[in-house]
Amino acid sequence: MDRSRPTAIPRAIVVVLERDLVDKAKSGDSVTVTGVVMCRWRPVVAGERPDIAVVIRANSISVLSDQASQIAITEELREEFRAFWAVRANTPMRARDEIVASMCPQVYGLFYIKLAVLLVLISGVARSDESGLRVRGEAHMLLVGDPGTAKSQFLKYAAKLVPRSVLTTGIGSTSAGLTVTAVKDGPEWQLEAGALVLADRGLCCIDEFGSIREAEKSTILEAMEQQSISVAKAGIVCKLNARCSVLAAMNPKGKYDVHSSLAVNTALSTPLLSRFDLVLVLLDTHDEQWDAHVSSFLLGSRDGEEAAPGSDGEQDVWGFDRLQAYLAFVKTAFQPETTPASEQVLTRYYQLQRQRDTLNAARTTIRLLESLIRLAQAHARLMFRNKVLLADAVIAVVLMESTMLSASILGAIDTLHTTFPEDSDLFYAELESLVLRRLDMGHLGGGSQVV
Repeated sequence: MDRSRPTAIPRAIVVVLERDLVDKAKSGDSVTVTGVVMCRWRPVVAGERPDIAVVIRANSISVLSDQASQIAITEELREEFRAFWAVRANTPMRARDEIVASMCPQVYGLFYIKLAVLLVLISGVARSDESGLRVRGEAHMLLVGDPGTAKSQFLKYAAKLVPRSVLTTGIGSTSAGLTVTAVKDGPEWQLEAGALVLADRGLCCIDEFGSIREAEKSTILEAMEQQSISVAKAGIVCKLNARCSVLAAMNPKGKYDVHSSLAVNTALSTPLLSRFDLVLVLLDTHDEQWDAHVSSFLLGSRDGEEAAPGSDGEQDVWGFDRLQAYLAFVKTAFQPETTPASEQVLTRYYQLQRQRDTLNAARTTIRLLESLIRLAQAHARLMFRNKVLLADAVIAVVLMESTMLSASILGAIDTLHTTFPEDSDLFYAELESLVLRRLDMGHLGGGSQVV
């Protein structure tokens, strides 16, 4: 099936695979086929006119599952990225916020949301042991918010940033449409990939996640944690890869009650909620000053325009192609490893969450610690380095705190009404001091370079 032109109707042609080429690709893989075009008689049926079909007899087939191969990253671009960080070595957080400000620039503010979406797109490092047990590196995020809080805008922009992505809507989506469906082709059955399989090694965006029926939600549990989909349909038993990040958005069930748990407000089961690394809540509370800023921004007033920190306009905001190339480059170029200081912070925060009186079973499982590690690794990649430093662990804790609306170490964080700080490095220094003090780990303070 030809998907090279997104605006056109997909076209299909039969490819004949012989000998060692059989089973070289699975459903959902992007492939390049080299072969000979030939004609083939369709099966002769009594009383019907015989017909000829055009097919390709393949000589070779190469699988293009890696999204980095779909973006041309030249040596000139690599040098440009290295020079960007070399010039800003003394103000790393300000440099990071210039990149974050380039994420969905048509939306005003929402600093934490933009940072979180970027970290989900970059994700962490997958690891596997000698026995073959694999721990996923792909991060998942759920946006729960009132109507008009730019949830769908982030999903559409993220789908454009990632070359291999699928954007679908929960309304009307079936389990077969999200996973795999069996289709009868003549006397034989064949598998057709759904959204999660098509997004292998990419991103799957699901809007209106709350509209998916309960029976269909259970089918994506395996895909989100084991990163594969087991199929047993029409006599076909196999396992397909679904190594993708899931970015979902939904409205709360009725008015969001801050005194109730996420499971009650979203009507999602505990196993499904625990698989999301981040669950960010956007509450549209009435704020006269915020409404004035957003109105000025939408109407194009110079007073309301938001620029990257420390800049005097839009000149420091990266273009779309540059941001897309940067994300693809850092995903392949860096494999961050944790340091003792970062491990202590993440472990201490996990222990505190487990000991809380108001225990939220949907969020405080062992998956919470794995999520913290993935977010810290993603932030290290965003910061253009191969080590997870104290700063990366602190940012992971702050983002995780924004999902805990009550009884958190930093108090309630209003993720919707957050703007970019004027002095990013000073803001981070204060944030680091506060987090370490609440974790009783003040001895680790002294800058983001602590290892």
